[in-house]
Amino acid sequence: MNHYLSRRSFIGRAVMAGGGVLLANSVLGKIPFASANERVNLACVGIGNRAGEIIRDLYKTGLCNIVALCDVDMDAKHTQAILKMFPNVPRFQDFREMFDKMGNQIDAVSIGTPDFAHFAITMTALELGKHVYVEKPMAQTFWEVELMMQKARKHSKVVTQMGNQGHSEANYFQFKAWKDAGIIKDVTRIDAHMNNARRWHGWDPNMKNFPPAEKIPSTLDWELWQMQTLGHDYNKDFVNGQWRCWYDFGMGALGDWGAHILDTAHEFLELGLPTQVEATYLEGHNAFFFPMSSTIKFHFPKRKKMPAVDITWYDGLDNLPEIPEGYGVSGLDPNIPPPSTGEMEPAKLNPGKIIYGKDLTFKGASHGSTLQIIPESKAKDLANKLPEVPQSPSNHFANFLKACKGEEKTRSPFEIAGPLSQVFCLGVITQRLNGKVDFDPVKKEITNDKFANALLVGPPPAKGWEQYYKV
Repeated sequence: MNHYLSRRSFIGRAVMAGGGVLLANSVLGKIPFASANERVNLACVGIGNRAGEIIRDLYKTGLCNIVALCDVDMDAKHTQAILKMFPNVPRFQDFREMFDKMGNQIDAVSIGTPDFAHFAITMTALELGKHVYVEKPMAQTFWEVELMMQKARKHSKVVTQMGNQGHSEANYFQFKAWKDAGIIKDVTRIDAHMNNARRWHGWDPNMKNFPPAEKIPSTLDWELWQMQTLGHDYNKDFVNGQWRCWYDFGMGALGDWGAHILDTAHEFLELGLPTQVEATYLEGHNAFFFPMSSTIKFHFPKRKKMPAVDITWYDGLDNLPEIPEGYGVSGLDPNIPPPSTGEMEPAKLNPGKIIYGKDLTFKGASHGSTLQIIPESKAKDLANKLPEVPQSPSNHFANFLKACKGEEKTRSPFEIAGPLSQVFCLGVITQRLNGKVDFDPVKKEITNDKFANALLVGPPPAKGWEQYYKV
């Protein structure tokens, strides 16, 4: 089925997927699995900044060999640490050349590029039968995530994992155990918050144009960096983490931190996709970059015997949710990795969530941080009734590599991580338009706004990048 998917074709296929019709298995033959006593041969696309951290975490499991390194700015300062760590590994600037020349030597690939650049690399790897570890969120648009899920279903023997690393830590196992035991039940409201400073805070929201063109660094392939978004002039405020600020490249605070704060609730409460999403408050709304503060409300309908849930997302320095009685202090969990802007600093309310059930209220931080029952008096009353929570058998990186070897199943595969990423895509659309959308989760259409519905797909890919939008 190698034909370019129009938006109409996408919606048709999405309906099929929603109805439980899965795409055919791969016709490529057997997917390469490393045997139990072998290491996984891993290629790495993106090697600086966060991507470098991913490579180090995968390598220190002792379960992989690094066999190829690829980055569009291979001689940049931020790539040097990984290059020095693996001085004899083949290097590439273009992921397509890497796969062409070394495809038969690669079992799996790690992808630590900007949000918008995940898609083409992932689709290529899946088509070639390579296992994929991709940083969160999966992709920048709802449609791209949909195609990535379809591609993974088609090549069903390929292992996938999204990089929300807390999904293999204590909160994952605690949330599941507490939900199964009926401690977490009848949840109707979740307030999620990320109130630390972001890169765009302090920018002028009255900006009328993108920043002016600057000289492209001699080491950077700027055209390749842009991939399917081709058409922007180079500016330093587009690269090295700054891409997260812009609607054209990133997913803002929601896409950055949502997957670390809402992942367990989304999976174990079986939330799926919302039916309504509304930006109820935006400070500094503009057409180019994310607001200074955002409040976004997601409505999820009833599921099985579980009631409807409203999730409200708060970001911005002074945009805080209501704090329930008996909340206590907002502790700064040392296990939460710092944002890319620097060390985590104490805020009025540190990143996390407040979960409201019928009988109990819970507070939790981000990533793998465990939940606490509030107020403390109720927690003491229930202390002897709480189920035992199993220890994680492997961190997120070892989990992926063991899955490549056939020893475990990944905890954040595309069928789990995809709908979560799509929730954030819908939230970003309301931020961009400063509005409300009604969403049909079966047809996967926005029903009340044609322009918002078009943003599910986004602008057509630049010439030469259409081929990746195939399943």
